[in-house]
Amino acid sequence: MAEQLLVRALKGGKSTKIITLNGKKMTKMPSTLGKLPGLKTLDLQNNLIPKVCPEMSTLTQLTLLNLGNNLLEEVPEELKFLTSLKKLHLFGNRIQRFASGACDGLQNLNLLNLNNNWLTCIPEEICRLKSLTYLSINHNQLASIPRQLCFLRNLSELQLNYNQLICIPEEIKFLKRLQKLLLISNNIEVLPEGLCDLKNLRILDIAENVIRIFPPRFQNLKLKEFYCEENPLFQKQPVTAVQLEEVWSLQEITSRFIMNELADQNPFLMEAIEWYPQVRDTISKGRKCAICGKSFLTIWIDCVEFVPPSKNWKISRNLQLVPLRMLICSYKCFKQRGPNLFGIARV
Repeated sequence: MAEQLLVRALKGGKSTKIITLNGKKMTKMPSTLGKLPGLKTLDLQNNLIPKVCPEMSTLTQLTLLNLGNNLLEEVPEELKFLTSLKKLHLFGNRIQRFASGACDGLQNLNLLNLNNNWLTCIPEEICRLKSLTYLSINHNQLASIPRQLCFLRNLSELQLNYNQLICIPEEIKFLKRLQKLLLISNNIEVLPEGLCDLKNLRILDIAENVIRIFPPRFQNLKLKEFYCEENPLFQKQPVTAVQLEEVWSLQEITSRFIMNELADQNPFLMEAIEWYPQVRDTISKGRKCAICGKSFLTIWIDCVEFVPPSKNWKISRNLQLVPLRMLICSYKCFKQRGPNLFGIARV
């Protein structure tokens, strides 16, 4: 049956635009595809294909390729020749890696589906997919994602559910067009502060992770939907504890003075700092106190503030209060805290 369909397609020659050969038990991709340079859609899902044929590189007008539910073990190098490709489905294979150069020519790709594969990492070259708006890599074995993925500036939806991620890079703040982020069932302990810079983010699902507290400014996100079931979030159950005032190091005292003088635009320091790159690097790690607003380097004590979730969020049923991480610079500021801000005890 598959051969008959191909013969019919070949008779169409350059006018053949679509070939669909789903579930035909094909064990290889037909090399005769190279005789169809005008092909726009190629759907070969639900077969037994272990690798693509070299002739596929001639399909430069192809805009949709579906090789889902086959036996591929890598994202093939031949894809780099498909310069018109917009949608690529590779779900349900045995993909463990990207072939070298596979991302090179896919400048027009806007959808990539790699769900249900065996990927343990994503190559840095993923950043070459400049037009990508939708990326889904659910049900793989990812332990991390490269910071280069966060340079896909057109990305609006990112799905990384059911992996083994333990963190998200701070560079996620560069995904300015991201609207939907799904991170269900990973091992994520902390969300990066950069997440709070995503002004277009509308849907966030972090259910089934190990998150206890959210970063400062998290409550300012303009979310429409937020789900966080089955995370061990801090609960508002205060206990009495003693915290002694800490003696600052000389580096801390100096750093605080420099950072706060620079904030006041001290002309002498603003000029002098250019000659001391190590000092610039040190103070670049500075933070602002949630109470006094002044800069400091070393966190005096980790604090949590409990705030109600935004009324505009569609949320998990059991979420009554959102625990936000707050940074306090000193015992003096800690004593001036509000009634919903508590120090986090280490036991």
